[in-house]
Amino acid sequence: MTADPECIFCRIVAGEIPADVVHESATTLAFRDLMPQAPTHVLVIPRSHYPNAAALATGEPATAAHLFDAAREIAADEGLENGYRLVFNTGADAHQTVFHVHMHLLGGRSMDWPPG
Repeated sequence: MTADPECIFCRIVAGEIPADVVHESATTLAFRDLMPQAPTHVLVIPRSHYPNAAALATGEPATAAHLFDAAREIAADEGLENGYRLVFNTGADAHQTVFHVHMHLLGGRSMDWPPG
């Protein structure tokens, strides 16, 4: 497993920074976003450090699939049977601000389209 000691998400994985964890597995960790954009806003991350979804898919394709498994389980636990959105922001132009791949799970309200 790779880690970046300067990465806030790697520090959350290591237990150095507290988070409101809602799900964890051997390969993933999920916690509530500090600035939620929906009633349910959870970040699902791999325990390994990869800068974006493409790098994760290349480096650990099984772990990329585990993110989706975790999101499905969290959505069920959160009662999001009416729907939810999964989002990866990749790169600064997509408004990625933490360069440790993370999936946003958003739900609990109707989502607009296009998203932004």
